Amino acid sequence: MSTEEIKNVVLVHGAFADGSGWRRVYELLTARGYRVSIVQNPLTSLEADVAATTRVLDLQDGPAILVGHSWGGTVITEAGVHPKVAGLVYVSALAPDAGETTAQQYEGFAPTPDFVIDVGDDGYGYINRDAFQAGFAADVSDADAAFMADSQVPIDMAVFGTAVSAAAWRDKPSWAVIATEDRAFDQAMLQHMASRIGADITNVPGSHALFITQARTVADVIVTAASSAAPVALGAGTR
Repeated sequence: MSTEEIKNVVLVHGAFADGSGWRRVYELLTARGYRVSIVQNPLTSLEADVAATTRVLDLQDGPAILVGHSWGGTVITEAGVHPKVAGLVYVSALAPDAGETTAQQYEGFAPTPDFVIDVGDDGYGYINRDAFQAGFAADVSDADAAFMADSQVPIDMAVFGTAVSAAAWRDKPSWAVIATEDRAFDQAMLQHMASRIGADITNVPGSHALFITQARTVADVIVTAASSAAPVALGAGTR
């Protein structure tokens, strides 16, 4: 890897999951010489998740590509204004604009009946265990899907009503990897969000768990982002 290329990658998971789902992407990127860091979102508020991501970005020794899956897209949209972020990669991810909430992104698009969220009295949601594989990970093995369902991290559903304060994609180059069999989002919604932010879009067969099942494609897009965003990062510096 030449010194002109961006070597740092920060991965941000979404709701109902944790950072361990990025294992294969991590392995593929580190094998190619990248320094990969994985954020562990508390999923208690947008502010807390942005703070967790910012904490990891602060540790980077130079420009970085910031990657988010699903809810992680909302997180990187705000956290991505960090001066070390040179580019953004949205992996079947939400991409609100400044002043918009995550919930607003769903307006006008078809419902997703296979993606069933059960909400407790405390306002935290889990994906219904019996519906988990169909809605989240249809192309993952039965055993892996069962483990993912049983190791879910609940999210405070109030986060979806919190507006982002800034939209990093307005000033930084973006890429999107979209799973064409994603049942967590209407396909038209994913395409609309990625197109609106001007992302370079890669469509790939797969479920919402494409960060696992299509890890190689996701990693390849991250490498492309690192190579393409490098001249911008070098010009701007890393304040």
